[in-house]
Amino acid sequence: LATHAVCAAVGPRGAPTGAGRVPPPCAHAHGRRDFYAILGLPRDASLKDIKKAYRQLAVQHHPDKNSGDPDAAAKFQDLGAAYETLSDEEKRKAYDRHGEEGLQGGRHHDASDIFSGMFGGGFFRHQGHGERQVPRGHDITMDLRVPLEYLYTGQFMEVLRAKSVKQEAPGTRQCNCRQEMRTTMLSPGRFQMMNVQVCDQCPNIRMVTEYTELDIEIEPGTPDNYEIKFPGEGEPHIDGDPGDFRVHIKTEKHPKFHRVGFDLYTNLTITLRDALVGFRTTIEHLDGHLVPVYTGGITAPGTVLLIAGEGMPLFRAGGRRANLHITVHVEFPLGVIPECDHTSLIATLGQESRQSNFNGHEAQYVPQ
Repeated sequence: LATHAVCAAVGPRGAPTGAGRVPPPCAHAHGRRDFYAILGLPRDASLKDIKKAYRQLAVQHHPDKNSGDPDAAAKFQDLGAAYETLSDEEKRKAYDRHGEEGLQGGRHHDASDIFSGMFGGGFFRHQGHGERQVPRGHDITMDLRVPLEYLYTGQFMEVLRAKSVKQEAPGTRQCNCRQEMRTTMLSPGRFQMMNVQVCDQCPNIRMVTEYTELDIEIEPGTPDNYEIKFPGEGEPHIDGDPGDFRVHIKTEKHPKFHRVGFDLYTNLTITLRDALVGFRTTIEHLDGHLVPVYTGGITAPGTVLLIAGEGMPLFRAGGRRANLHITVHVEFPLGVIPECDHTSLIATLGQESRQSNFNGHEAQYVPQ
């Protein structure tokens, strides 16, 4: 099966205001649905906020998870209609101007289809107990390379899936084939036992290719190799359920920063003047904010400056961040220093001439 990834980032940094709240009573004021209130969001919410809020609330109010709540299906339909409208730029503009009446036809896709497009078709498939085991298709695994900026701020990416699905076809076919033990009488008092294959007759089916878009939420600080699973979006099985679609997050190489765990590493080149008398500068971070970097004295080549709290966000840790490590490189001037300046330079440096050789690959040299 072909799998194609089409990536699109949306929304600014930050979590949705009020995301995950139970929709307030005013969500249906005067018989009109307030889609922003249904999702617990302000009217200036970004697309990223809308997707994040829908993900949380749709799982919370899914009918399969709330079988004892007679209103669960209605809440779930409201969430689907709200997400479908507010996640579409043109529909959102029409809704903001004229309300739900301003939407052409006023009809929405089935909430289950919207839910499947974000989570996959079998999200609650394995939550039953004591159910008969059914055969499953193979899982599909895909590596998704994610820019470091997205892993730092959090973003949504879209994956376009080309998958095979079952469709009814004319005629019948053998299905649910199994081995059974049959006993045959060969003659009086003589019997033979043997295994035979027994099949049922089922409606015929054929496989057709469908394209679906899956929304993948890249949470701030998502670890490298982290797996996001979409149940029911893998290989189909002709007599059972499809497998799962598993996405493994891979950090894309960045020109300025390198990630190790949750710490970030970068390099800074300074001049010999800066190394001798100190310097003050800034480094632009992954989200655009400036990190001040400064020293007040001599900075040796290879010095590592540690800035606490400027690394990657710790995954699902309430906004806490790791550290940023900056390795300093010194750029020496080119050319020749006039001989007449040697004496004053030596006096200023206050160092005697000294040379030592050592194995820098296996041991750290500490001057005596």
